[in-house]
Amino acid sequence: MSNDKLILEKIVPDQEKSSFHWLVNPKLNDFFLWHFHPEYELVFIEAEEGKRHVGEHVGRFYGSDLVFIGSYIPHLNFDYGIKTDYLKTVLHIQPQFLKSEIMNTPELEAVGKLLEKSKYGIAFGESVKAMVGEKFKKASELPYFEQFIAMLEIFKILGETEDYTLLHTEIPKNQYNKKEEERLRKINHFIELNFARKIDLIEIAQLSNLSTAAFCRYFKKMTKLSFTEFLNNYRINQAKLMLMNHKNVSETCFDSGFDSLSYFNRTFKKVTGENPSAFRKKYSKL
Repeated sequence: MSNDKLILEKIVPDQEKSSFHWLVNPKLNDFFLWHFHPEYELVFIEAEEGKRHVGEHVGRFYGSDLVFIGSYIPHLNFDYGIKTDYLKTVLHIQPQFLKSEIMNTPELEAVGKLLEKSKYGIAFGESVKAMVGEKFKKASELPYFEQFIAMLEIFKILGETEDYTLLHTEIPKNQYNKKEEERLRKINHFIELNFARKIDLIEIAQLSNLSTAAFCRYFKKMTKLSFTEFLNNYRINQAKLMLMNHKNVSETCFDSGFDSLSYFNRTFKKVTGENPSAFRKKYSKL
């Protein structure tokens, strides 16, 4: 399993105290987002062809893919690298979703079994995609309570079907305990708020309650990247968004946290394979 650029993603619910969150057609095909989060994730994507990378499982899908991913399993965004038209709908479900209700409600038994199987990662077959694909795509457009009912109906189908494949024979090991998860979340949140300014390594180490040397060892172990590499990758992803929104290269350089245009150009090309001007030109035509 590759751990390059592993990110603890922060999921923001649709409503305060909501148990679920929809993402409809987020265009991330130019972004390598190898990430994990405590929420369950259900993905339905329609595309000519794409890559499925969940935990240690790597495969391809053709036409469409419907996958349910358990808490903390690292995975790549399903649209990464797709060059043709595609449609993607993602549902994130809070990890405490119906925990006590499942134990005491016989009608939710299939949902409970589904959540348990999700620890292995689940890919569903053609018959299931035909049954729930359109229903899943349209659910996000419903009023909030009706979304919840549609979600339960979908989960019931997924929990009762035999047309599925587990992506792992053993539950992928979670290397992140609660303390490490909170520390990584704090670091990610700090970067999210401060990436546009100079960030000193001492500052981020103190935030983590570690010495500078201990922080560097810890961060490399957890993400397989140095902090500078991780920060540069985050800044380049922000720079991509700015360029796609028609900011010029010079503005983007400084607004994304770089203090040297030449260093920004070199880093952008190293991360993306092309220079910022070419990237901006490509998206200015869209």
